[in-house]
Amino acid sequence: MANSSKSAQFLMESRLVDQATGQNGAMMYDLGVAYSTGSGGVRYDLIEAHKWFNLAAVAGFLPAQIARAEIATDMTAREIAEAQRQARNFLYSSRTPQMRAA
Repeated sequence: MANSSKSAQFLMESRLVDQATGQNGAMMYDLGVAYSTGSGGVRYDLIEAHKWFNLAAVAGFLPAQIARAEIATDMTAREIAEAQRQARNFLYSSRTPQMRAA
């Protein structure tokens, strides 16, 4: 179990670093898949999944748009709003000061 937790933590950290450094939406999509299925050592969490699919969709990754729409059918309006809020917060917090000013 500890090995699985370490693997999940590594996956999360590497994906966050990749996203923050401008890597493509496929990596964020992978996180969405992991959360939407409870695989890769992460817990099943549709809010987190929707957040990551949303971020990947914003990055232009078409499969994320489709996956986001599919899981939204299993979520309440409040859950979707929370996922969108978290995605906005993540985008805002990962920008450099120069990007915020633009």
